[in-house]
Amino acid sequence: MYQRYRVEMSAAANKLRVVLFLGSTREGRLGLRVSKFMRGQLEKRNYEVDVFDPVELKFPLLEKAIHHYSDRSAIPDWMLKCEAKVKAADAFLVVSAEYNHSIPPALSNMMDHFGGSLFAYKPSGIVVYSPGIYGGMRAAMQLRSFLSELGTLSVSNIFGIPEVHKALDEGGAPLNDHMEKGANTLLNQLDWMTLAMKNHRDKHGVPK
Repeated sequence: MYQRYRVEMSAAANKLRVVLFLGSTREGRLGLRVSKFMRGQLEKRNYEVDVFDPVELKFPLLEKAIHHYSDRSAIPDWMLKCEAKVKAADAFLVVSAEYNHSIPPALSNMMDHFGGSLFAYKPSGIVVYSPGIYGGMRAAMQLRSFLSELGTLSVSNIFGIPEVHKALDEGGAPLNDHMEKGANTLLNQLDWMTLAMKNHRDKHGVPK
């Protein structure tokens, strides 16, 4: 039944779009491994993936959100391109480390550049990791609230990766059976919610 659903999803929606937000900026960060792995898992499912990496995009410390510009010609071109990708996305995936048991500041800073209307009525998935045994779950609990307030409700499953340095190699290849099983559990839910919410937005729009 699920395989039939996947075929119907691909035929009906062609490529769905997802923005993957990577949160960590620390030297020697392990998040790149997780980002590469999850991007590959999404692309296997026919998603078009845009990765927002704060190390590469260099979002400044938030002083003026993009939706607060009265003159849009003053917005940097790279930021407008990011806004267009967030607006076009059908879903979001957040890949986050845990800084002091909390959300990395680069992650919330990056996402806060965009207004909630760009995230609204679209689902999100949470992937957290750590080199320890808890897999970043304390940050995940805070991400639940953060994403909800942005308007992108997270699916019920959370993919936590403990001892991430033993779970993925530097290229993002899995080193144990947990990785693909865990990713599939999360993405099965995200697939369903993404298509259901996209179909409803397309048919009925969103509340004003």
